Amino acid sequence: MLKFKSLQFLYNDGENDFMAITSSSLRNDRMSLDITTNGDVFSVIVTSNSEITIQKMWAEFEYYFSEDDKIFLNGYQSWTDSVEHDIHDKMRGISHIPSAIRDKYAFSQYGDYNFADYGDDMHGWSYGYIRNKFCYNFIGSLSEDSGFTQLITQTDKNKICINKDCENLSINGEWCALKILLTNGTENEVFDRYFDFLGVKAPEAEKIFGYTSWYNHYQDINEEKIRDDLRGLNALTRKADVFQIDDGWQTAVGDWLSVDTEKFPSLMKKTADDIKAEGLIPGIWLAPFVCEENSEIFRDHREWLLLDDKLDPVKGGSNWSGFYALNIYNDDVREYIRKVLSTIVNDWGYKLLKLDFLYAVCIIPRHDKTRGQIMSEAMDFLRECAGDALILGCGVPLASAFGKVDYCRIGCDVGLDWNDKPHMRLMHRERVSTKNSLLNSVFRRQLNGRAFLNDPDVFLLRPCNNSLSDEQKKCLAEVNSLMGSVLFTSDNFYDYTEDEIKELSKILQIRDAEIITADLCDDTLILRFKIGEKKFIKRYDL
Repeated sequence: MLKFKSLQFLYNDGENDFMAITSSSLRNDRMSLDITTNGDVFSVIVTSNSEITIQKMWAEFEYYFSEDDKIFLNGYQSWTDSVEHDIHDKMRGISHIPSAIRDKYAFSQYGDYNFADYGDDMHGWSYGYIRNKFCYNFIGSLSEDSGFTQLITQTDKNKICINKDCENLSINGEWCALKILLTNGTENEVFDRYFDFLGVKAPEAEKIFGYTSWYNHYQDINEEKIRDDLRGLNALTRKADVFQIDDGWQTAVGDWLSVDTEKFPSLMKKTADDIKAEGLIPGIWLAPFVCEENSEIFRDHREWLLLDDKLDPVKGGSNWSGFYALNIYNDDVREYIRKVLSTIVNDWGYKLLKLDFLYAVCIIPRHDKTRGQIMSEAMDFLRECAGDALILGCGVPLASAFGKVDYCRIGCDVGLDWNDKPHMRLMHRERVSTKNSLLNSVFRRQLNGRAFLNDPDVFLLRPCNNSLSDEQKKCLAEVNSLMGSVLFTSDNFYDYTEDEIKELSKILQIRDAEIITADLCDDTLILRFKIGEKKFIKRYDL
């Protein structure tokens, strides 16, 4: 178990800097610091008598690691690689990439590289555990809406540190700095307990099976291709639930009410109607918190952009023509997003919204709001705007989506190969990788049915337009079916031979399996699961 040792608290009262290192509560004429342990919950509450600016909130716990411990630390957002580690493992940031390349492709914006240290210690966000065989020592933040909580393992010092992302936050009054569940038990016991403490109820949404256009056509979509792939579902004996149109229908990212009429001359309502006529839920992709440089929004509404301390627009990444974050505390931005989602849901008829690149909204904090608070409020706003439509979140810090989306991506994009080219493997932790996507599905499996329903991204069984081996395709399809509740593909089923049809039938039959254990030994994934009373062991060479 973890044993609390000390808390380090730095702040400024407007004139002077102050630091407290303590293991118990304290008070002075400027503020009070209340440190409590109530059962399994460790809490720190700061109450200031006037405005103060917080610089650091850091708690240290003693924990004695053993050589056979496995450490899981949840990555920053959906796409960040998140697997169990041995205690001597390291995590690689992006400092090894030449600065010219880092800056050109804005690699730092996709993850936590601007506000987390990458050195000898491993770190994660919001929740994690140390596992020894079947015993889980679990650490989970109960207060991510007040700021993201970083978990740091210093295995050489037998320490676990908890750091609140709150630098330069101004408060005046009471602020919940830390509220952490520290518990142990079996896998199901600790995760059930965590979501009970969070007050997040099991999602009401149902498992879905269907199609998304991205991994066959990418942005090169049009009405004819969509109709052709829609007809392809007729080759199935098992009826699909969802048909989702991905990126490429709009004239530019950000201009969501401007349909590319060369691609979709009948506009998007007609396409939704065609999908509904087949008895399917129409789905559509958009990235509501960003706009690309080539968009009308970027040209005509520069006042909508999120600005940094130098009053420069905040870049979100290098996709498309380069893209920038919108400021959701701008009333015009909020009204625009409301109008976009209302139009898509109520006028066009799309009932599943894949909302992507959501992390961009909280790339930089405000003086009065942490990244975690911004992300939490942004997700509440999207839930309100979407109404009864289903939300599939993507590219989002996961704890901010707990209980607020119906489905959520829990890994990076798969590729049309296994693990990309060797030089691409040196990129950021959020890069495209089928292998990494699959491993995230395994090691974030406990969120499925508790926080939301997991989307492990697509499987690809088709014999064309990819370079995956037959074994890799089967591995991806089976893991996605076992670990997730969203089973999507971008395959046109008329491309399937008898072998692919048999494999699809097989993966549909294992969707209700109960996972017993999952272990990664070197590059071999070992899954133990049961269907009914029958138990199975599967080994995959990754």
